[in-house]
Amino acid sequence: MTTIHAYAASKPGGVLEPFEYEVGGLRPDEIEIDVATCGICHSDLSMLDNSWSITEYPIVPGHEVVGTVAAVGDRVEHLRVGQVVGLGWYSGSCMTCRHCMAGDHNLCRSSEQTIVGRHGGFADKVRCHQAWAIPLPEGVDPKKAGPLFCGGITVFNPIVQLGILPTHRVGVVGIGGLGHLALQFLNKWGCEVTAFTSSESKAAEAKRLGAHQTIDSRSDAALDAVAGTFDLILSTVNVPLNWDKYFAALAPRGRLHVVGGVLEPIPVSAFALIGAQRSLSGSALGSPATVAHMLEFCVRHRIEAVTEHFPMSRINDALEHLRSGKARYRVVLERN
Repeated sequence: MTTIHAYAASKPGGVLEPFEYEVGGLRPDEIEIDVATCGICHSDLSMLDNSWSITEYPIVPGHEVVGTVAAVGDRVEHLRVGQVVGLGWYSGSCMTCRHCMAGDHNLCRSSEQTIVGRHGGFADKVRCHQAWAIPLPEGVDPKKAGPLFCGGITVFNPIVQLGILPTHRVGVVGIGGLGHLALQFLNKWGCEVTAFTSSESKAAEAKRLGAHQTIDSRSDAALDAVAGTFDLILSTVNVPLNWDKYFAALAPRGRLHVVGGVLEPIPVSAFALIGAQRSLSGSALGSPATVAHMLEFCVRHRIEAVTEHFPMSRINDALEHLRSGKARYRVVLERN
């Protein structure tokens, strides 16, 4: 048996306290990671608060892990002890269903999620299936890489899956933990990039991160002025928008794609879609191969998350920093 030292909450919205649990031997296809850093994501807050009604307590959150391989199962051949790897939202998939066999492991109906029904990375160790531990290529800073394994892949996957072209005009709604990475990816992809933000103070930084122009997301007049413009609008926020205005801002065959977990229904009339062949879609994360592709893209174009760092012993301070909206733009815990 192995004792894992972690931080857990015992009730919705509760503080995280030191917590220990024991695990048995590694499965043949499993690895154990010594956690070095772990990012904090809004999804961790949602799970802590049971906002999605799927949380089991006590919960050890944390699904943006970077660390070194501490042990490998008998069937693991492509990873070695001491190798630096990252782990995101998914910690396992069946590897045999048609989705896994097609390379869409993130769509596996029996996928295992790192902090759903099991304990995650706010700990000294965490385990996962070998396929979901992605080696960090040389050139990726391990201290800043954790957010790429959730926030990064969440906004990179649609670029690949939707066949976004360098000739496309793309709008990004929300310049936060997800949006600031989307701006960097899309700029280096070759797109004309517009940032929609409600914060005037973020406009200059949005341009520094890759936006060619910015639009006040609260201004109906500004939205009217770009009607029929965008091939893709990527919404990274979890709040309702003036959906009619955003659909109207799409070009013919344009797409509004949602990656932010807005809880309210998105109203759209059939004619808003039919007349110009527009569409509404959404996605979450990506396959192990797409994560590896993203990391290579980051190395090539020197893309990284803008991060703030806390020692893991100050985990509750770090969570409050994120809750208060002060994070710029991703918070990373470092084991101390």
